[in-house]
Amino acid sequence: MAVCRLCGLKGPTVSAKLGFCRACLAERFDRISREINQVHERTRRPFGLPPAPPRDPEGLTCDRCANACRLAPGRVGYCGLRRNQDGQLVGGDPDSGRLSWYHDPLPTNCVADWVCPGGTGAGYPRFAYSPGPERSFVNLAVFYRACSFNCLYCQNWHYKEETLAGPPVTAAKLAEAVSPEASCICFFGGDPGPQLPHALEAARLARLNNPGRILRICWETNGSVSSRWLKEMIQISLDSGGCIKFDLKAWSPELHQALCGVSNQATLANFRRAAAYIDQRPDPPLLVASTLLAPGYIDPDEVVRIAAFIAAVNPDIPYTLLGFYPHFFLDDLPTTSKSHARQALQAAQAAGLTRVRLGNVHLLGKDY
Repeated sequence: MAVCRLCGLKGPTVSAKLGFCRACLAERFDRISREINQVHERTRRPFGLPPAPPRDPEGLTCDRCANACRLAPGRVGYCGLRRNQDGQLVGGDPDSGRLSWYHDPLPTNCVADWVCPGGTGAGYPRFAYSPGPERSFVNLAVFYRACSFNCLYCQNWHYKEETLAGPPVTAAKLAEAVSPEASCICFFGGDPGPQLPHALEAARLARLNNPGRILRICWETNGSVSSRWLKEMIQISLDSGGCIKFDLKAWSPELHQALCGVSNQATLANFRRAAAYIDQRPDPPLLVASTLLAPGYIDPDEVVRIAAFIAAVNPDIPYTLLGFYPHFFLDDLPTTSKSHARQALQAAQAAGLTRVRLGNVHLLGKDY
């Protein structure tokens, strides 16, 4: 069993690779921040990624996300995609998307499938083709191969090996991938944030190419986009019947910094901004939240803080708690136990949320 190098706590839910327990990360971060930064540097170096958001005082400032990287000529941003090329910031623009896509039959294993039109028929007939699950339709799932976070337990970390692989895809080409059976497009990743101009243009063209029918635009995001881009995401989802799914990874700023490499303050602020639009279209829900239950780190105490934040914004926002499977750097942790998931669910409900569910229940394991 691993032992926290600061307090000596021992157990299966202390990651030997990370080296510290949740309490020390959240409460004594100033004492161990240098070591945590070194962990993130080690996980990023093999992919040619900068260890922290670049801050060249004379570099160009990227406006895509809260990292606000300042890039010197020839340097790449924290996301691994945006770069200063000959005095211009390039990457993830409408003519240069780095992504893959596939058609996913509905209803699908989506964070919002239990409240969205594709999974439930919510918003029928304006935003859904049927009063129940859209079983004869598909979702155009668009995976963007870049991210503004460096989550040590990333479930899709392999995109880091392929960010710039293959030829770029234009927004127009992606829009052509919308089949007659597609009732929604979901942009995820990685994260769509670094490539939002591409995603927004693809969404606009897709709707223009398919007039007079339902085509919802949805997002799965870490929520760290610049507020100016968030407004455009919200508007196209509102108009089309889509939703924005925020992954709220932690409440503690220190724990979030340790697990994800950057601050969560922009994510929380953007969540509040998006919630201000809920009343414009209550059904189907515009805003959905989720949290991955990483054993030992995102425990019921952390969940109750996240849930209390959501409830203070709007208690009716749907919230999904997801079972964890060991991946990427934190592959020495167990899967989420059934008791961990049950206690987290009860904590979220006790915090005042009216719509909470467990997802990825097939991953739940025995108690530690």
